[in-house]
Amino acid sequence: MFYSENENSLVAYGQEIGSHLIAGDVIVLTGDLGAGKTTITKGIAKGLGISQMIKSPTYTIVREYDGRVPLYHLDVYRIGDDSDSIDLDDFLFGSGVTVIEWGELLGAGVLDDYLEIIITKQGDGRQLDFLTHGSRSKMLLETIKHG
Repeated sequence: MFYSENENSLVAYGQEIGSHLIAGDVIVLTGDLGAGKTTITKGIAKGLGISQMIKSPTYTIVREYDGRVPLYHLDVYRIGDDSDSIDLDDFLFGSGVTVIEWGELLGAGVLDDYLEIIITKQGDGRQLDFLTHGSRSKMLLETIKHG
C-alpha cells in the first residue's frame, strides 16, 4: 500500500514504477473516474524515458509512446468485456510495456501475468493497493517495494 498526498507525488511514484518495467510487463489500473489512472501513467511514462505529453486514451482506446521500451496506454472502458473488438495481442505480447485503464472490465482469462494497481480517492490524496497476478508481477512488486 502507498499513499499519495497530491498529483505530484502520484506522478513521482508512477515514475519509480516505470523505472523498473521491462518489455512484456502489463499494468492494470483500477479506480473510479478521476481517481488518477492517467496521472500515474504520466509518471510511468517518465520512468520509461518518455517526454511526450500523456493523454487519456478514452476516445482512441490505444495510444503508443516511444521510450526506452514502447508504452502502450489503453483505456478499455468503452469496449468492456468485448476484448475481441481490438487486437490486444499486439500490445500484450509486443515489445513494450502495456498500461490498461479499466482492465478489470476485460473479464477473466484475457490477461495472464499483470500487476494491478487499485487507486482509491482519500481526501485530497490517493491510496494505491497492489495485486499481483503471476510470477513476473510478484517479482516486479518486490522490486518496486525495495527500490
